[in-house]
Amino acid sequence: MILLAYLAAAIGGSGLLLSLAGWAATCRFARRPAPTLAERPPVTILRPLHGDEPLLDEALASVCAQNYPEFQVVFGVQNPNDPALAVVRRLQARFPECDITIVVDATQHGSNRKIGNLINMFAAARHDVLVIADSDVHVARDNLDRLVTTLTRPGTGLVTTVYTGLPGNDGLAARLGATQITHTLLPGALLARLLGRQDCFGATMALTRATLERIGGLRTLVNHLADDNVLGRLVREQGLAVELAPTVPATTVPETTLKALWRHELRWARTIRALAPLGFALSAVQYPLVWSALAVALSGGEAWSLGLFALAWLVRAVAARGVDRALGLAIAAPVWLLPLRDMMFVGVMIASFLGDRVEWRGYSLYADNGRAEPGTRAS
Repeated sequence: MILLAYLAAAIGGSGLLLSLAGWAATCRFARRPAPTLAERPPVTILRPLHGDEPLLDEALASVCAQNYPEFQVVFGVQNPNDPALAVVRRLQARFPECDITIVVDATQHGSNRKIGNLINMFAAARHDVLVIADSDVHVARDNLDRLVTTLTRPGTGLVTTVYTGLPGNDGLAARLGATQITHTLLPGALLARLLGRQDCFGATMALTRATLERIGGLRTLVNHLADDNVLGRLVREQGLAVELAPTVPATTVPETTLKALWRHELRWARTIRALAPLGFALSAVQYPLVWSALAVALSGGEAWSLGLFALAWLVRAVAARGVDRALGLAIAAPVWLLPLRDMMFVGVMIASFLGDRVEWRGYSLYADNGRAEPGTRAS
């Protein structure tokens, strides 16, 4: 048992190094200079919607308030009674100068309903530079400038962004979800990019109409759960780079219960696990509080293991607050939540290997090597 305790401690120590490296990667990213753009081509922003959700008004308003000379915003729903339409109508009154187009089309094209919605919306897009973003993404006023500047770099085919988590309420679940995104996923993504990965993150994606047509259009993505991963791969296969824009939007974490958060994170985990099971399993190293707690249990609570757990908590807290400061976030990391946060997500990772069923906005699907196999409507 003591040998296992030492092994857990060694893995936990590796996780601490990853936490510090992720913090350093975030600081390095935050120091990137603001871009300058000689030409500012017109842009169409595509925002598929599905129902009302916390902070939806604020997220969509941030799109309409872009400091950019010419852009169109296309909002799309598949249900004419979708409550998100009322939010868009209010935005039209609030931003009369903004070029807003609404598409209501119930046509289904495949198992990925978000991509199906985008296919319906695409015919309304008037410009050749396209920005696809989730409904819950909050952006700064210079977001389009930063995306387009990055997209115009030679050899670039696709631009994406990392993002922080923004609690949609004051509850425990929303805070846990937000700290997972901001203090684990974001630094990990930046560290992976420094190591040479070119991942695409579906919360925000920018590309030209020509590049999209070159890879076969949106229909090539319609039966994939990880449509962002597939899009990035197809672009790279064309010999083009997937670049990261120097901007960090926020995405709303709307969950009000731990059960709802568990389901959301399990969907994400099973999607990633279906694509890269070994790499996903190895990513458990980045949760040092879990490994140090395991060392405590296996060693019978020896003093060295308790010291390691305290050190792991301290380093995770310092790194998390460092990420907050680097990104200029007003809400600091809830330090007391970090052990619960790490343990919960490792539980999600374990559960992801016990099945293939995922839930997305009330619909049940099955993850099969990244594809979305139709299931039943979720209860």
